[in-house]
Amino acid sequence: MGSVIAIANQKGGVGKTTTAVHVGAYLGLVAPVLLVDCDPQANATSWLGQDPHTVAPSVYDALLGDARLAETVRPTGEQGLWLAPASYGLAGAQVELVDARDRDLRLREALAPVRDDYGLVLLDCPPSLGLLTLNALAAADALLVPVQCEYLALEGLGQLLASVERVREHLNPRLEVLGLLLTMADARTNLSSQVQAEVREHFPDVTFASVIPRAVRLSEAPSHGQSVLRYDPTSRGAAAYAALADELVGRGYGVAAGGRA
Repeated sequence: MGSVIAIANQKGGVGKTTTAVHVGAYLGLVAPVLLVDCDPQANATSWLGQDPHTVAPSVYDALLGDARLAETVRPTGEQGLWLAPASYGLAGAQVELVDARDRDLRLREALAPVRDDYGLVLLDCPPSLGLLTLNALAAADALLVPVQCEYLALEGLGQLLASVERVREHLNPRLEVLGLLLTMADARTNLSSQVQAEVREHFPDVTFASVIPRAVRLSEAPSHGQSVLRYDPTSRGAAAYAALADELVGRGYGVAAGGRA
């Protein structure tokens, strides 16, 4: 059975979608990867070539039980990377599911029939700790947390980790914190180095060795509808995400053979 990694942080703009797309692009070279866009902003969906205004069926339909998740999945321009897209209607799912049966487990139930088809499933979460993120944590085996190398980087991490403990207790005892990923690092500033040191001091056992730089090529890649692996594979950003992919493979993620060709 393929592993499921939720990529989450309630802070916005920390690199969740960038990380989801690039982990998917790199590990898709090893085994099939499914990226499930759980964010109503649908940035991963538009980045990978689908229109959130019109895409159907989508993750929204799968959560409401109007479509099977497998019916939403489509290929992307990245080798081995498949997408379950978000539509903008996903924003309404949190309201529509409030009184629904097993509202916290809808994504887990939707994923169950397709997990065996992929070496890895990635869940790109919204910047909140609402129902959609809770569904992702309940469905995941592990949590990857991007942490921006800027002031207040640690703010909210305690709340997120406390949420993980509650999910373990009530919904998903197998959920583990895979690691904190330092993102948007700027080697030219002392602040960036100080934040990295502080994160590693507070979380020495769960911080990835790889650090993602603040890089022009990473910022440009979405406008071209490509990962940096395709857009500029020799760039610093590409090298950083390649290193992260190596770390994940070293931990046994993304290496199982899936059923998709």
